[in-house]
Amino acid sequence: MALSAAGFDEACATLDAVLAAGTRGAILDEVSKAKSFDRAARRLREAMRAHRFDTAAAAGTVDVRRLVKRLDDLGRADGFHLFNDWDGKADRFNEDTIPVEVATFVERVLEPRDEAGARQALAVVLDYYFLHLVAALAMRVWDAGDADAKVDAINRLLDRLQGDKGSGQVFARHAATAMVIATSHFEPDIRAYDRMLVRTRSLAPRHRLALTRMHAGVMGCHLRFGLEVTCLGRIPALRADNIPDYPWLGDAIATLLEACATESDLIARRPLAEALFIALMPDPQAFIGADPPASLDEHRDVQNRAAELWRATRDARLADFEALRPALDRYSPLHFTFNFPHNLVKGAVVDAALRGAPWKVALEDLVSGPETGPSNEGDRRDLATRLTRYALASPDTINGRPHPAIVYHPEAGLRAYECALERLR
Repeated sequence: MALSAAGFDEACATLDAVLAAGTRGAILDEVSKAKSFDRAARRLREAMRAHRFDTAAAAGTVDVRRLVKRLDDLGRADGFHLFNDWDGKADRFNEDTIPVEVATFVERVLEPRDEAGARQALAVVLDYYFLHLVAALAMRVWDAGDADAKVDAINRLLDRLQGDKGSGQVFARHAATAMVIATSHFEPDIRAYDRMLVRTRSLAPRHRLALTRMHAGVMGCHLRFGLEVTCLGRIPALRADNIPDYPWLGDAIATLLEACATESDLIARRPLAEALFIALMPDPQAFIGADPPASLDEHRDVQNRAAELWRATRDARLADFEALRPALDRYSPLHFTFNFPHNLVKGAVVDAALRGAPWKVALEDLVSGPETGPSNEGDRRDLATRLTRYALASPDTINGRPHPAIVYHPEAGLRAYECALERLR
């Protein structure tokens, strides 16, 4: 199954028309006619569930049912449930979409102090809904036509989504990040990730590097969480529990080693070296050692390339890594671990709704260092700290013990940095 080039362009035009004009404001005007916030939130939730939004008479009705069904069907054919989260306790996907679940939660817990706060909360939730449509469309860039041109089109839609016509909430700065958000929850079809990885190799270097850096940061932080918490420090358990992640991480490490080796400018190389170090931290021997895990058997050429590049550039890369030592009083992704990255975005949305103010921190900003991206240093640290606080208040049960699913801990991050650097030496 595939979306034709004409179908992709039509979908882009549909979303662009909604995101570029005052349509989202008209949707909020309509739901805000309700006499209370909970009723307004309920009206928005039901519109999101139906994928059909009433607006002021002049704007008409926004009906994206056919588009959502087409993107959902195509995603499922690829092995991805792009709109629905997995319930690990029930062993099934939730019936409601992720944005609808968030809208339900906001409706239940939020008591806005004023009308402006209520509208801001609804605006953030509505933008979160459209983020999922943009992300699902991003998964179709390989179907037909020029994939790189389609990535550029998705980037323009993200600019529209996060521009001055919306809530001001920032989710992702690049199509690659939208893809990560769409596919970062559990999928029973683990081969879906391998099939996606093959497709990414057709992208131009600039787009592939963006995707590589994103996966390096996300998976490095995710696997560190898995190693420390889920697998209790046992590398064999980490490898067995994260089979789909290892080929992606291996591909990222090889790509970043090549990029670092060809970049002579120290400042330009720093974010590449940082992403490489984060990717290597959980299990470096899997990718640059002599005994790679079975999950890399079908990707042995990539693993061999990574190991050869490491041997050839080891001293230079170690020098790069030593310059990355994180400070305890500054934000660093080395201080940050989590279970699934889409939960970071979900948590940021809920927090923005609760406090009545958007976050200007994209997912990239949380898994990249302070030298990359335009978001404020203090905002990164504040958001990571708030997400950790929420996670502490509602911990998951892991290995029979409560543990937060998101952890920002500078002291632990510094220890992890020193340990990883020593292993690489």
